[in-house]
Amino acid sequence: MAIDWEQAVRVASRMTGSYPLEGTYHEARFALQAPQMVMRATALVEEETGLHAPGVAEVAVVSRKEWVENNIGSFAVLVRPAEERLAAHSGIGAKIASRITAAELGAVLGLLSRRVLGQYELVLPKADGSDGDTVMFVGSNILAMERQHEFRPNEFRFWVALHEATHRLQFLGVPWMKEYFLSLVDELVRASTPQKGTLSRIANDLAAAARAGEPLVDEAGLFGVFATPSQRQAIDRVQALMSLLEGHGHVVMDRIGARELVTQDRMSQVLKARRQDPRTAMFMRLVGLEMKMRQYDDGAKFIAGVERHAGWSALDQAWLSSGHLPTLDEIKNPVLWLERMG
Repeated sequence: MAIDWEQAVRVASRMTGSYPLEGTYHEARFALQAPQMVMRATALVEEETGLHAPGVAEVAVVSRKEWVENNIGSFAVLVRPAEERLAAHSGIGAKIASRITAAELGAVLGLLSRRVLGQYELVLPKADGSDGDTVMFVGSNILAMERQHEFRPNEFRFWVALHEATHRLQFLGVPWMKEYFLSLVDELVRASTPQKGTLSRIANDLAAAARAGEPLVDEAGLFGVFATPSQRQAIDRVQALMSLLEGHGHVVMDRIGARELVTQDRMSQVLKARRQDPRTAMFMRLVGLEMKMRQYDDGAKFIAGVERHAGWSALDQAWLSSGHLPTLDEIKNPVLWLERMG
């Protein structure tokens, strides 16, 4: 079963919406400023974290549609092994499933394209199989946030650059990180072949959740509903890793921002409130992005707990090997991780 990637792009493009300043001189001026902002942010993050990356990142200010196309191209590469295994499942049912999957992916990315501010594009391979080293900003969303909340453009753009520069150093400054992350993704993809009895198992799980008064769809979203026990273990490892990376990125941008930016506190409060907006909570839960929203808070609490008990430098232990990464239980209780690290 091959996913109709072109349909995914078409669906997403109908949902990205438009912003009046997209493609104007405001966005062009931002594109000229962005490379210098990323270079300055990288230098400050290197000093703060002790992580170092070779070379200079490419920097791109993209439209929402371009952001969607980049991500769909990357997903196509990541799930190719699963598509090849499912190729034998032909027929009208497979074709319908392909179109439904493409429509769902396009809808999710189309809606997300209206919210995402920046992204570091190394962990996602390009459609031609090569790796990027690109810090991307979604220009229209940055401009919209600045105007809606009356942020100082230079400060807000630099603040977002700090977060993406931190992610770049995490994946380039920690030699094994990229391969480990992709191995987790590959594990999920390779375990995705349909199994007999899946629908019966799901029905039983949902009934048990209802009897216990628990949410029918948890923070892993619909993917978590369909995941096998082994896949759920992989999801937990992914969530633990991303909680560490997102929390670390958030804390680093705030620490540097507190020294460098006059409006740091207000920007941080606005983005925290934006993540907790109840109007999007149900959508986020259904598609599994509630997990993403919690990663910022859980990860930031883990970082704060480690620093409180053992100091900022104790975090260096996490970058030594994949075996030193905190588990999901340790993310929730940093003392457990510190005890394991000795």
